[in-house]
Amino acid sequence: MKVFDKTPFADRQGNINIISRIQGTLKYGLNWYNELEAQKSVVAQLDRLLDKGFVLIRNFTLPGSDIVIPLILIGPGSFSVIFVTPLRGHFEAKGTEWNTVNNGVSVPAGRNLIDLLSKLARAFQRYLQINNINIPMQVEPVLIASDPGSNVESVRPAVRVVRSDAIKQFANTLNQSSPVLRVEQVLVSADLIIEPQPKSTEKPPEPEMPVERPVSRAQAIFNASESAEPAAKPAPGIQQRPTPASQAQPVKKAPAISRNQILLLAVLGLAECCILFGGIYLLFFLN
Repeated sequence: MKVFDKTPFADRQGNINIISRIQGTLKYGLNWYNELEAQKSVVAQLDRLLDKGFVLIRNFTLPGSDIVIPLILIGPGSFSVIFVTPLRGHFEAKGTEWNTVNNGVSVPAGRNLIDLLSKLARAFQRYLQINNINIPMQVEPVLIASDPGSNVESVRPAVRVVRSDAIKQFANTLNQSSPVLRVEQVLVSADLIIEPQPKSTEKPPEPEMPVERPVSRAQAIFNASESAEPAAKPAPGIQQRPTPASQAQPVKKAPAISRNQILLLAVLGLAECCILFGGIYLLFFLN
């Protein structure tokens, strides 16, 4: 199982020092650090029990808010938002209610974990919709009680409740789910959740229309001379009308001296130099 740890105030190794612990407690409440420790034990168990191909995103903060999604577990056939509680005691999960049970009497708990988890799941689904992240599976909210001393009685709860002794059974259920995504698609989905692609709000550029500008008479004559086809020769006996000087096509002048003529002049000059030096040699050295 591949884990992306996005826990606030944690270093690269996932550790939280005393100063960061105080800062996190002040920001997220007194239960924050204990719930992080409970997450570690559950993540370690899931890592041993789940097959390859699962991805877990831990404590992901929704961009632009302070909402932290505790655990996001994506598999080939499952998609879960998991909340881990370290509470110990007797509890009752009934519909959307989370109650404490004392001597057979259930009393609403001071903190409704089922309602909290339901809101986190809805906020996460809304995040997926806003960023056009389409995963062909419904998000299932799961509440896991990590402490073996926690006893939870479930009466049609609004979320899935898993006790500490049922984590293995929960993992086996995920492993046996019918695959909807391939392993590479699971990784791509996790990447899109962590770093969603920005929306393209810009319209495609419209083709630029040519802007007509006033053309001078000289430029018009020049353009016409370049694009005009060669004029046909006049038929015998028909006198061609003279073309005004301003509309006459420019005639290329031939160079005054061709390349062959230049070579010929060079050869003649070299021959004359040879004859001159030969005459000087005969005059001065033979005499």
